[in-house]
Amino acid sequence: MTTDGSIEAAAFVMALRGRGVRDTDTLRALERVPRERFAPGPHRDLARRDLALPLPCGQTMTAPSVIATMLTALGARPGMRLLEIGTGSGYVTTLLLRLGAAHVHSVERYALLAEDARVALLPEDRVRATIVVGDGLDSGSLPEGRFDRILLNGTLAALPPHLFERLAPGGRLVGGLGAAEATRLVVVAVGADGAAQERIGGAVRLAPLTPGRARVL
Repeated sequence: MTTDGSIEAAAFVMALRGRGVRDTDTLRALERVPRERFAPGPHRDLARRDLALPLPCGQTMTAPSVIATMLTALGARPGMRLLEIGTGSGYVTTLLLRLGAAHVHSVERYALLAEDARVALLPEDRVRATIVVGDGLDSGSLPEGRFDRILLNGTLAALPPHLFERLAPGGRLVGGLGAAEATRLVVVAVGADGAAQERIGGAVRLAPLTPGRARVL
């Protein structure tokens, strides 16, 4: 990273701290991953601001402060197997890798976004991230096995029960719950006995997650 880039990254992190982001691991990951690498060309000059940015296919890059809130709640640790639903630009996928994920399986319903995200990933990250086109909300489209963490990059009116079944003991799911204008952070934690406990947090601005695989793009 250039000196100018380092200064911008530090200022970016300081701005997020000013918005209440305190988790050291999350801040370090946000500092290390240049958001402009994943932002569409016309909006790259806004990448280091705390703004949601438009993506192709009518999708958006979530604002960094919201991402930070979700990652802090997720509590991903080195060596974990993660499922991400809603790849988008691939920015959050890369942040999860910087947090030490052993592997991230990411599902995106738009083929164009999935391909752009693959291209944006660094070569060394591609061996630990699988980006597929499909319906991440359909149990039949997910790989075998359980995950230590599941991240929903968007909001749903109700959480699909089958996602709880894909959490390993001690696992955790984080996403948005409710209508788009009244979305709140939801955290589902699975205990060692397999019982799931749901906790509703503060308001977050997240785009809706749409079930199904897109027929176009």
